[in-house]
Parts: sequence; C-alpha cells; structure tokens
Amino acid sequence: MANIKQNTLRKRADKLPEVTDKMWNEVIKVNREVYQDYIDSNQQLSKETLKQYKSASRQFFWWVKMRCQNKPIYQIKKSDFLKYRSYLINHGLSSSALNLKKSCISSICNFAENMYDSGEDYPDYVGFRNFTRGLPPIPKNKVYEKIKVSEEEYKDMMRVLEEQKDYLGMAWLACAFNVGARRSEIIQFKTEILDYEHHINSKGEKQNYRFTHVVRGKGRSRDGKPIRFMLNDEAYKYLKLWVTERSYEHEYIFTVKYGGDYVALSKTWANSFCQNKLSPIAGRRINPHLFKASCITWLLESGKDIKVVSKYVAQHESVETTQLYDLRSDEDARDGIFD
Repeated sequence: MANIKQNTLRKRADKLPEVTDKMWNEVIKVNREVYQDYIDSNQQLSKETLKQYKSASRQFFWWVKMRCQNKPIYQIKKSDFLKYRSYLINHGLSSSALNLKKSCISSICNFAENMYDSGEDYPDYVGFRNFTRGLPPIPKNKVYEKIKVSEEEYKDMMRVLEEQKDYLGMAWLACAFNVGARRSEIIQFKTEILDYEHHINSKGEKQNYRFTHVVRGKGRSRDGKPIRFMLNDEAYKYLKLWVTERSYEHEYIFTVKYGGDYVALSKTWANSFCQNKLSPIAGRRINPHLFKASCITWLLESGKDIKVVSKYVAQHESVETTQLYDLRSDEDARDGIFD
C-alpha cells in the first residue's frame, strides 16, 4: 500500500473507555435516574445524536463517580465540571468533541433545572442551576489540516476506480464531489432518481441538473431537515452506470450484498471506502467529510456566488456557515500584500 500522508496537525485522541452496564450500575442512583428521564423525554432527537448523548452523559457521570465521590447532580459545581473539561482536554479531545460533550451535559442540566423545580416534590433540587453556564469558551483546535480534494485528484480517483471496475465507488465519489451531500444523505438516494427529467426553469429552459427526491438532512429532530439536492449530469452519469452494472433491482441506489440479501449502505461504508480506496490513490488521508467542503470550494473557485452556493448546494441557513467550508487558498492575496 502507498505511503499515505496523514495531514495531522496533532496526535489524534484515543477513544474514551466505554461505560459498560456493570460500571453504570455503580453510578449513584439519582444520576442514573435523571439520565434516564432526560433520554426518555428526548426521543425526538435523531438516532445518531441520541446515541452520542447517551455515550457522553454516561461517561460524564462515570467520571463523577470516579473523581467526585459519586456526587448527585444537584451537588455538582462549576469547578467540578471545569475539572472534567480539563480531563477531556488532557485526553486529547478536539474542541468540537469537547463542545459536543458540554452541550450534552448542559442539556441534561437544563432538563433537571426545569423538570425538578418543585421544592415540595424535589427538595434536593431547590436552587440547582446549570453548572456549565458562564464558563470560559473552549479554544478551537483541529486534529487534521483540511485540504480540499482538487479536481485533478477527483479525476485520478475516478480513473483508478474505473480500472478496478468499482462502479459503486465511482457513483459514490461522483455524488460526494459534485452534489455537496453528506455521506448520510447520499445513501438515501433512491433508484427512482434515474427516471427524473432535467429541471425546467420558470422560463421554460432545460437546466443541466435534476432535483433529487426529499432526503433527511442534518438536523436536531428525528426527521432532520428535509432537503432536495441538485444532481448534476456528472453525478447522474455514474449513478446510471452503477445501477446498470449491478444487474439487480433495489429501491436504493447505494447497496451491497450482506447476509445473502442486498441492503442499503451504512453510513460507515464511506469511512472504509475513503480509507482503503481513495486515500492510497491520493497519497494522503481522505475522509468523507472533506467532500462537502471540496464541492463548495470548487464552485466558489469557478466564480459562483457564495449566496447561491450556500442556499442551493450547501443547504445552509446562512452564508457564515458556508464560509467555514470554504477551503480556498489565500496565497495569491497574501503574496501581493506588500506590493
């Protein structure tokens, strides 16, 4: 296998140990109860978010058991939470991971503050306040340097995949690079898309893209954000090629054989594909999250208005969010600064 440049800015943190059921039963009962009440009241969260919140809250309360004498939540102070945050920082977690864990614990505290505010029924919670409020912000950091996937790299990847007759990989890559959809959104694409016609604008002019059906985009609720993506001719071409070559019928485009049946791809398939197929071709670490930013950057470099890209491709609520995905180099502007 080719030597792959990791683009690492700092050492990646090891995963925190899983809190097993046996460990969890050692956590004080009141903390287990508030955790369960909180989880039961938040079934509107997406499946992925709920999974992350379960893990993060159990890790926190286990740390309280080990480092804070198993205090009940209503006795935990800001100083305790700052110690926990330092523990996570020393463990090497990124700022985004730290903010996720803080958000989870803050949400539980808000729940406890609002639900157990009756002194008669919950006297121990009288005066309890969210102990994550008013703390210093978490300094931003990065684990990996984000380098866009260039058009040349995309073409190289497609060429090698074609030589390998990996038509599924070509279809996924064409969508990831050209459409701006996330890995969890791409796998929702249905075969019916291939029967869709080009979009006709209000002037009756045929456009070089088709709209997809509505897919579940990233969002807080279980239903997420409903999105229709613009599928350009490049992506459509390779979707069509894959479905033709796979020689079986299925509701979804992105499918594999598993346990004797054809099933839709899992979200984690893209991780393995990028690590084992695309990274060796590029000679550097490629991950699925790079492609949305690369698509946005490529469109901005070609002169497209960021407001249009933000609304119709990035599917963002504001241009400020889209700017975070802009990986354009400022080298030319920098070189001329003292001219």
